[in-house]
Amino acid sequence: MTGSVQTEIEDRLERAFSPTHMEVVNDTANHLGHAGDDGSGESHFTVIVESERFAGKSRLERQRMVNRALGDIPGQRVHALAIKARAPGEAA
Repeated sequence: MTGSVQTEIEDRLERAFSPTHMEVVNDTANHLGHAGDDGSGESHFTVIVESERFAGKSRLERQRMVNRALGDIPGQRVHALAIKARAPGEAA
């Protein structure tokens, strides 16, 4: 199921990176009852994004780029966000 936060994450990443591949996976069901589960059904996500904009950037720079693109979502509206950012042609 795609909820409002997941859709917003997808939209923001699409606008920021024009990805060649993108997956936004809602992992919340794996964390029911754990710390950070706010009952919204949208508290934990994994983001996989591939974009030319990541070429030549370190892993830390890529994660910062994604966090900036997502604005107030990580840490405020989402408890946990796993980021896998790569340039086209890099191993998954």
